[in-house]
Amino acid sequence: MAKLSAINKNNKRIKLAEKYYKKRKNLKKIIMDKKLSFEDRFKAQQKLSKLPRNSAKIRVRNRCQITGRPHGVYRKLKISRIALRQLGLEGKIPGMVKSSW
Repeated sequence: MAKLSAINKNNKRIKLAEKYYKKRKNLKKIIMDKKLSFEDRFKAQQKLSKLPRNSAKIRVRNRCQITGRPHGVYRKLKISRIALRQLGLEGKIPGMVKSSW
């Protein structure tokens, strides 16, 4: 089990990223538009830099939903390889059986 503080910090980042998503997207669109004047793009850049750092989507860490483990996490399932194996062995995942050869 991961530290509770690390899990809570990541959850806070997820909420901030969702909250500021549209605002960041609009500012980035203005910054990348070469047809606008340099001053307008520079103002948009300053507004973007004033937003909280943790509101960036890139700062969110993929963590297991069950254990909070940050490494070895399957994106589609949102659980770690260890938790997946444990659930498979308990028979809680339909169609998944232990491999042997």
